Amino acid sequence: MAIEIKVPTVGESITEVTLVKILKQSGEYVQRDEVIAELESEKATFEINAEKAGAIQWVAKEGDTLSIGDVVCTIDESAPKPEQVAPAPKAEPAKVTETPKKEKTAEPVKTVETQPKEEVKASPVAAAIIADKKVDTKSIKPSGSLGKILKQDVIDILANPGRVPGTNLFSRNDRPEKMSNLRKTISRRLVEAKNTTAMLTTFNEVDMGPIMEIRKKYKDKFKELHGVNLGFMSFFTKACCYALQQFQAVNAYLDAENIIYHEYCDISIAVSAPKGLVVPVIRNAESLSMAEIEAAVVDLATKAKNNKLTLEEMAGGTFTITNGGVFGSMMSTPIINLPQSAILGMHNIVERPMAVNGQVVIKPMMYIALSYDHRIIDGRESVGFLVRVKQLLENPDILLFGKDPIEALLEV
Repeated sequence: MAIEIKVPTVGESITEVTLVKILKQSGEYVQRDEVIAELESEKATFEINAEKAGAIQWVAKEGDTLSIGDVVCTIDESAPKPEQVAPAPKAEPAKVTETPKKEKTAEPVKTVETQPKEEVKASPVAAAIIADKKVDTKSIKPSGSLGKILKQDVIDILANPGRVPGTNLFSRNDRPEKMSNLRKTISRRLVEAKNTTAMLTTFNEVDMGPIMEIRKKYKDKFKELHGVNLGFMSFFTKACCYALQQFQAVNAYLDAENIIYHEYCDISIAVSAPKGLVVPVIRNAESLSMAEIEAAVVDLATKAKNNKLTLEEMAGGTFTITNGGVFGSMMSTPIINLPQSAILGMHNIVERPMAVNGQVVIKPMMYIALSYDHRIIDGRESVGFLVRVKQLLENPDILLFGKDPIEALLEV
């Protein structure tokens, strides 16, 4: 008897998915609960499993767009299970005990010596240039007889570094590629944010010296105790949580004629995944320690890169932090992640001359940007929020209490 495997319901607003990868071929025997394919919705990539053991037969093919409830494949439960031939490792121990000396003295030495000579065949001049310029021979396409690398082959590689051998430098070919559901969603939401919000961006700059000194002093001990690296994201998340609790409109969103204020900080972290930008959420970040924040960032970023994020891990979020600095961005105006009302953009750290008490001092500076919905957030709140974040980052000791330790002690 054959059973049908259908596209499961993956969310209230999701009506279709794309079959992006088939992991088992038609006619192949699969076990119950074994992963058989990957589907991509407009929000995430997820796996489907075999509901029964049997021989699989695909109805859909890779790249097909399927509606919820469509049949993806069938599984024939009556198909005979293939017999597994157990390996017989009886002869190996005898061979090892009888001829250990021959294997160690003769065979390994021959293979090590002969392999490089067979792989690299080059004319004397080409070999000299390769050795002098330390050219990777794997990047060279040989044009000589019997696969020999000639002088001109090496010169071509040196003249056009990074070019794939055999490609046309002046090609004018176009390559159409179907947009994924995730990319369609990103496109739609970005346009929606631009068209439906009164978006404005305010900027400031932060002296990253104090945080860099803390990381330099404590990074080894921090990793030894907590098992994660001490990065910049935990400092920024902590600072934003304190600032969000002080400027609550930045942590709110507009719902028809109501403004919904959050009494918690669910921080969305923008992560560049293989199929597009995703924003997994760190829940109740205001209650987490620095180590817990760093661990959450690593966990979510790893899942994003492996396309393992669930819809629950990306749902919600009250405020977003995006770090364009990892790609070398000096300044940008990030777009609000709807339905949120604000997003903080981090950027590259650059040493710049700064005036300090009438003296020019070189400091590691970072531009930070806050894009916000002006319908909810006034200029006083947006600028005040960004100044508060700057104050907390430039004085990291304040992050312990949210205010100066002496003021906390004196309750002033």
